[in-house]
Amino acid sequence: MMFLVRSLALFLLLSAPNAMASAQDYPSRPITMVVPFSAGGPGDVIARILGTAMSATLKQSFVIENVVGAGGTLGTNRVAKAPPDGYTLLLMHVGQATAPALYAKLPFDPVGDFSMIGLVTDVPMILVARPNFPAKDLNELVARIRSNGDKTTFGNVGLGSASQLCGLMFMSTTDTKLTSVYYKGGGPALNDIIAGHIDVYCDPATGPTPHIQSGTIKGYAITSKKRVATLPNVPTAAEAGLPAFDVTTWYGLYAPRGTPKAVVTMLVAALQTALKEPALVSRFAELSMAPVEEERATPEALESFLRAEVDKWGRIIKAAGIEPQ
Repeated sequence: MMFLVRSLALFLLLSAPNAMASAQDYPSRPITMVVPFSAGGPGDVIARILGTAMSATLKQSFVIENVVGAGGTLGTNRVAKAPPDGYTLLLMHVGQATAPALYAKLPFDPVGDFSMIGLVTDVPMILVARPNFPAKDLNELVARIRSNGDKTTFGNVGLGSASQLCGLMFMSTTDTKLTSVYYKGGGPALNDIIAGHIDVYCDPATGPTPHIQSGTIKGYAITSKKRVATLPNVPTAAEAGLPAFDVTTWYGLYAPRGTPKAVVTMLVAALQTALKEPALVSRFAELSMAPVEEERATPEALESFLRAEVDKWGRIIKAAGIEPQ
């Protein structure tokens, strides 16, 4: 017994300086930021902007790795199982909160298997319709959907996608039923809205903005607290008469559970510095979004928000009758 105690004490004595040295040297090589979605999508764009800004503080480059599949859970699991050394990070949207309700055998705990770094941005959603949809505003849109029963078609990029979640929130808020038309990506869904093949679609603002600006699709409401500068004529959901239609594609930054506290502290500082960089703020604004306030770009804020979102979306998904896969 005494031998075991002495061995444990010796191990702790030897490992503590090594852990400290590792944290002091961090980062000594490029950092991988995993995005669980395809290249060119909103998450990928945000990751590349954020990685560039954070690299200026950490003096190391960021490599963006797109790990696609299973509604983002493949990439998320990749980070959950990665070495907790600060060299593999996850940029994940609201799907981090919806996964427990959508998947019966999730291979990771969305809260417990990660060291939180902080929130990054809240990307508002925009409810859009085909260019010839006969409704001049959101109230008329809802009335027409109600009168048509479930005949109104709704673009959906799949289980756990931002478009699906927005659709669920819209139906829950308006007590309506839409018929989903499934797509493999936001690009094809937008193309079919433009062509008039589907009726309505809901997507993060980064996608529909240029098409609304050009008049090729109709924008009915944006789910931000105030109007965005890039779409001054699109009212907020509250202004349009649906204050409860409150959904954003928020993004958080995570590391694997067990990442040294000193490393997490450095990543938090780099994140907060990046979110104040004029170049990042300007680029985010072009995409109809903004960085979160400094007090939200913290581990505590992200964990509290994530837990609340898990509860909220669990109720909405259950009420919609969606069975976990």
